[in-house]
This record gives sequence, structure tokens and C-alpha cells, in this order.
Amino acid sequence: MILSFNIEYRTNWGEEVRISGLFPESIPLHTTDGIYWTAELELEVPQEGMTINYSYQIEQNGIVIRKEWDSFSRSIFLSGSSRKIYRINDCWKNIPEQLYLYSSAFTEALLAHPEKENIPQRYKKGLVIKAYAPRINKDYCLAICGNQKSLGHWDPEKAVLMSDTNFPEWQIELDASKLKYPLEYKFILYNKQEKKADCWEKNPNRYLADPELKTNETLVISDRYVYFDIPAWKGAGIAIPVFSLKSEKSFGVGDFGDLKRMVDWAVNTRQKVIQILPVNDTTMTHAWTDSYPYNSISIYAFHPMYADIRQMGTLKDKEAASKFSKKQKELNSLPAIDYEAVNQTKWEFFNLLFRQEGEKVLASKGFKDFFETNKEWLQPYAVFSYLRDAYKTPNFRKWPRHSVYQAEDIEKMCQPRTADYPHISLYYYIQYHLHLQLLSATEYARQHGVVLKGDIPIGISRNSVEAWTEPHYFNLDGQAGAPPDDFSINGQNWGFPTYNWDVMEKDGYRWWMKRFQKMAEYFDAYRIDHILGFFRIWEIPMHAVHGLLGQFDPSLPMSREEIESYGLTFRDEYLLPFIHESFLGQLFGPHTHLVKQDFLESVDNSGLYRMKPGFETQREVEQFFAGRNDEDSVWIREGLYSLISNVLFVADKKEEGKYHPRIGVQRDFVFRSLNEEEKNAFNRLYDQYYYHRHNEFWYQQAMKKLPQLTQSTRMLVCGEDLGMIPACVSSVMNDLRILSLEIQRMPKNPMHEFGHLNEYPYRSVCTISTHDMSTLRGWWEEDYQQTQRYYNATLGHYGVAPTTATPELCEEIVRNHLNSNSILCILSFQDWLSIDGKWRNPNVAEERINVPSNPRNYWRYRMHLTLEQLMKAKTLNDKISELIKYTGRDLNK
Repeated sequence: MILSFNIEYRTNWGEEVRISGLFPESIPLHTTDGIYWTAELELEVPQEGMTINYSYQIEQNGIVIRKEWDSFSRSIFLSGSSRKIYRINDCWKNIPEQLYLYSSAFTEALLAHPEKENIPQRYKKGLVIKAYAPRINKDYCLAICGNQKSLGHWDPEKAVLMSDTNFPEWQIELDASKLKYPLEYKFILYNKQEKKADCWEKNPNRYLADPELKTNETLVISDRYVYFDIPAWKGAGIAIPVFSLKSEKSFGVGDFGDLKRMVDWAVNTRQKVIQILPVNDTTMTHAWTDSYPYNSISIYAFHPMYADIRQMGTLKDKEAASKFSKKQKELNSLPAIDYEAVNQTKWEFFNLLFRQEGEKVLASKGFKDFFETNKEWLQPYAVFSYLRDAYKTPNFRKWPRHSVYQAEDIEKMCQPRTADYPHISLYYYIQYHLHLQLLSATEYARQHGVVLKGDIPIGISRNSVEAWTEPHYFNLDGQAGAPPDDFSINGQNWGFPTYNWDVMEKDGYRWWMKRFQKMAEYFDAYRIDHILGFFRIWEIPMHAVHGLLGQFDPSLPMSREEIESYGLTFRDEYLLPFIHESFLGQLFGPHTHLVKQDFLESVDNSGLYRMKPGFETQREVEQFFAGRNDEDSVWIREGLYSLISNVLFVADKKEEGKYHPRIGVQRDFVFRSLNEEEKNAFNRLYDQYYYHRHNEFWYQQAMKKLPQLTQSTRMLVCGEDLGMIPACVSSVMNDLRILSLEIQRMPKNPMHEFGHLNEYPYRSVCTISTHDMSTLRGWWEEDYQQTQRYYNATLGHYGVAPTTATPELCEEIVRNHLNSNSILCILSFQDWLSIDGKWRNPNVAEERINVPSNPRNYWRYRMHLTLEQLMKAKTLNDKISELIKYTGRDLNK
């Protein structure tokens, strides 16, 4: 069989177009003018035919410098005739403007075609027309109509239906021997239920001159994009952590089985998306402090507490089963999660069931397939977990054996005949069940037209499997965090190591690619937590507790000469804490004398002090006050932290003689000590440094990583782009078609106090609150003056604002958000329920999930009613359903 490839692409000198995917090596095309490229090759095809997949790329001196968009690869079915010739006319594929419609969120759930048409009939002399039309649900199909009898002679009722076998690409093969040229045609949106044409495409007639086909030749025309004049797709969804779910059979915490019940409620209320927090294993010490879902010990393993024990099996020991049944009722009746009790009880169950069923499950074909597919991460995770408990610490550096990962040693431990194997294989067993349960929930959601949206944390724990097995990928001598923002005025110190991007780049970001691809097994959309980390990360020195002494990495620090070019004379003292008698009383009040006596020493008679040895860093202060949580100790400790961070500049960690203006320093005493001329000079360099200097530099950093990472799967990509946002972020997200996050009380326009919902970009997710914020009702009561301005200026009401957010007020705000321009409006469970006085939580304080400024936050929020009760809440469900319907977020077309 002969395949003739043809594509138009204007290359630069030294570049060539090549085809990849057909053979291990790419195939060169040839050109005479640098514009029209062709290649002819012979291929052996089995008698029953075969499907080929391929894409185009640009190479220069043997190096790939550009690839076309190939998340949805080109696909052609070749018939089995050895004498057949295929003439394939292609166009270069850039990222589609409507990339979201090509994501698995749409093709596998929202607009899925579960019953696809067969591959079109083949002809000796054929014309294959292929077109992309992703905005078509299962009740409609693409049809073609034109100036031929075989195309209905422009009668839309006689249009020819196309096959969706490779949806969202549609195709049809026409008998070219019966066609007359020139051929003119248009595409039609056809209603399969009513068996009639719904509308014509907006483009002028498409035209094809006589291709002069011979017998046994088929012409393939690809890369047509079809658009219809129909409303833009919009949907609504719910955000809720899995641990917060509650059914009558839950075991004190939400589990993967409860996700199916949440899907039922989503369908009942016309919602299309369920967004959850990370579900990876975070077990460090088996204490409640492990409840933080972003501090995982593995980027692959799921947290055992999410296992639905009912799906795992039934204990044969009646007494033990009765005990667990009683415990289930006890834990499930609690208003919040008892993390330690839940996990302790579930582990007791796992051990008993494993002794009963483990050998049988581990011998099954299903498990063996799972193990072989996941062995690369599963074995190290299981051994890490076993050694963590055996040595009573997740800090592998303190383990007496295996503190340095050696793959050969770990492999030996995992042999079935070793004494370690029963302890290790228990983790295999649990992860296998978790895999089956989440996969089942995913498939259930897809079948019901609902998208499961996951969450990819930006960081990993320094005491994790990955830090143990692949330390070369991380900078373990720094801490990742976030600069000061609306969440925390001192910044956030997450404690995670930062990434060694230079090393990751050398192997094509393999670590990240595997992570994304694994996630795509279970989710059709995901949120990139702190997407700014792919541009730059806020890196904090190990000696710091707060985030104020950090610096961006990578960055372009300033030299002494450059700083002075702004009119500010650089002094070495600007690198040291400025501590003066004049403001100590403001910081420490009645404790001032004690602080001066125990923690400070005088420098001279001018009132200047410095920290005493042993208290020169925030970590030293933290260590001194460890275990002292009384009000006075906290007051003094926080004041000392403030003194230590009271510097004007921070030295660069890599380049000697280079500096960064300390972030947010304008609020501190060292800035106030400057004269007006110095303040103005500092503000000029500060503004240039933080808001202009790095834009192009950070754009290039992000474009090294994000294109191949976001296109490594077909999941719908959503970015969490909150906080201190450089101008380049919106450019990158727009170029890569990543959905942004829009929150009205955190507007991206600095001129607005509250975001304008009608100005939100279509490619965005809008919400009222996130897990890091107070809920709508909680926010309303935090700052009365602010809510008064919102009530008058944004909602347009006169008079005095209510002191609490009434159901009517909440419904108005929810409706406004549903009417926004965003493609997705995903609201928290708490904010959805706020619209109904009967069903919302009477205690608004219980609704908060996380306080970012508190590094020891207990993540224990649970629904205050069960999913079964929720399904029966008719007035609430009808209200939500009607709101979604009448705001255009449940279109049938």
C-alpha cells in the first residue's frame, strides 16, 4: 500500500517537516520551495485493515524544535488492499481556540458519544472528508450536504450523516466515482432524535476541484474545523473534599464510595463537575496533623482512609464485624472528622480483612496486572510506609537502615519469602482496592455526564517517597511557600522542598509527565495548585518560619550598583534586622522589658539593638518557644519573628553581591525609618523588581515546562492563579488555553475592590470561595464595612446591609455568579446550601475548611447532613436545578 502525505508549512532555513508516530524514527518530507512538503512511503497492511496514528513536527539538525498539537492524534483507517493508494492532504494543527472541547472532560463525560458509529464504508475510488466538531452531544451528529445527488442536492433533510468513530473528529467516505466536480458542500448539525437538520455551519460553501483520482486511490482531506451558531457551552459544579462527604454508611470520613452518591446529587441538580482536594496518602505520624491534604508522602498512592470498607469485603468474624458496625455509627455521628480515631479503626479493619482475603486477592489476575503497571511507584511507597512505622519517623534520614534509597535492597525486601513481605504487601492490597474504587467512581461519573476534577499540589513533602527515591529532582535546602497575599500577611511557608528544574529539564520533565498521566486514569479535569510555581516559586531559607524572608526562584537579583541607580544608597545594615527602642513597646507592650533583657542586646547608645546569639533566626526562636502556647508566649514569639524579618533587603542565595528587596517591607519599621527621598527611591526599585523586571524571564521559564506537561494528557487544565500575579501569567495561560480562576473578592484588576462578573474571561472557572477562604456566609460577617460596600456598590442595594447573609441574599449572589461569563461556575458545597434557610448549617463557624495563616490547621470539615438527606431535600434541589437551568448552564444542544 502506498501512502502519499502532503502538507503546507512555511519553514525557515535549515528546518524540515517530518512525520512521527508511524515508525520508531521520524520520516522526512521533501520540498522544492520550503512551503509544500510531500512524502511517499510503502506500508504493509493486514487484510482486515489497520488504523495508523501520526503527527507532524519540525526538526533542525536532528533536533525537534516544534511539534503540532497532537493531544488528539491524527488517525486514519487503511483498508487491506495491497494495491490501494492513499493521498493524504493535511494542514498543520495549532492548539485549537476551543481546546477545552477536546479534553476528556468533554469527550468522555460532558459531550460523550458512548455509542459511536462504525467506520464508514470504503470504496475503490474514495473521497474521505474529515472534520473536527467537538461541540456536539450524543443526541446530535455532523452531516454533510452539497451540490451532488449523493450529498442531497442542498436539501438538508437528505444530508449524509458522518461517523463519530473518532469523536470529536467526524468522517465520511464518499464514492468518488459518482461525484461531479467542482464539489461544493457544507456541514450541518443534525438532530438524531427528531431526525432533522438543526442548522448550517457559518462558513461559505466549501469547494473541491477535480482531484483526478484513479481506481484504487482514495483522497483524504483532513483538518476541517466546523462551527455552528449555537450558544457557548457553560456548566456548573460543586467543590467539596472527599473527606467532607458523609453518607449513612460512611466510616466517620468521606470515601470513594461516597463519590458515587455525590454524582447522583450532581445529576439531580443539573451540576456537571465535582471538584475535590488532593486524595494522596499524607500519613506521617498517624496524628491529626497528617490531615493536611497537600503534604503527601507519595504523588501516586491514595490515602487509605478513603477506602470504602463495604466494597472491600465482609469480615467473617461476627464479633469483630459487630464491633466495627458499632464504631461506624459512633464515628459517623460526629459533627467533624476525628482523624486519628477514623484511621486507627480503619487500619484495624484492613489488617483483619487482609489476613482473611489478602492471599486470594494478591493471587488474582486483576491484582497482578495492577502491580505490574504500578510497580515503579508501588514498591517504594509500600516499603517507605513499612519503614516509617517500624522506625517511628517519616524522616528517612534518621532511619538506622535504608536511609539512602537503593533499588536493589528494596527489591530484595519485597520478595514474597522475606519476613518483611506480609507488612509490605498489605499496602499493595489497600492501594489496589483504592484504585478499583476510584476508577469505578470515575466511570460512574462519566456514564452520568459528570466530570471528576482532581487537584495537583505544587509541592511534595521533604519526608516523602519521592524525596527518598529521587532526591536529585529537589532542592532540599530550601522551603517553598507563597509571598504575602490576602490569605496571609506574613506569606505562607509550606515547608516543601523546591524543584531542581534544570535536572528535570534534562529528561524532558519525565517526573511530571508520569504524574500527570497517572492522574488522567482517574480524572478528566484538574486544578494546578499554585500554577505560579511553574513560573517561579517563592523559596524561603530553612532558618525562617514566616515567608517574608523569601525570594523568587528563579529570579534576577539586583547588584549594589543597580540599587543605587534608583537613588537609594545601599548600606550593609539593610541586610540586618532593624531593631530600635522607639517601636519595641508597640510590638511587645507589657513584655518589652522582658524581651530586651532575655532576647536582645544593645548595639550603642542610639537605641539600636540586635538579637542575642541563640535567637538570631526564626527557627531558633521557634525552638525556644516549642510547647509554649499560652497567650503571652505567642505574643513574644510572633514579635521576635517580626524583628528578625525587619530587613530592607535579602541577600541572593546563589550570587554573592546580589540582593532582593524584602517583600512587603513597606508595612515594617525599617521602611518607616527611611526619609521621604529614600522611601520614594525604594518604592521605585520595588515596583520595577516585583511587577516588571521578570515578566519576559518568567514567561520563558513557564513555556519551557507547561506546554508539554499540560498536553501530556487530555484532561481539562485549570490553573489556580491567585496571589501576586506577574503580567506574564495571563499570557501563558491564554496561549496554552488554561482556564483561570476568578474570585470576586480577590479581583485581578487592582482598580476594583470586587471583581466584575461580566468581565470574567470565558476560559475561566468562577467561584465565591475556596477551601482556603471563609465561605460566603462567613465572609459576610468578617468585615461589616466591606460587606456594606459590596451590598451597595456591587449588588446595587440601598440602605444598611443585613448583619448576616440571609438565604435570599446568598441566592442573589449565587445567581449572579451563575450568570457570569465563565465556562464553569464551581461553588463550594457550603455556598450552594447557603441559599436555603432550612438546609444550610446553622453554625457558620463550622463551615471553614482551612486557615492558610495557621500552619497547624486541622482539616476536619464534614457535611452537616448525609448525602441521603441531601437527595431528599426537594426544595433545595429544585432551587439549585432551576437556577442552573435559567442561567443557561444546562444546555441540551
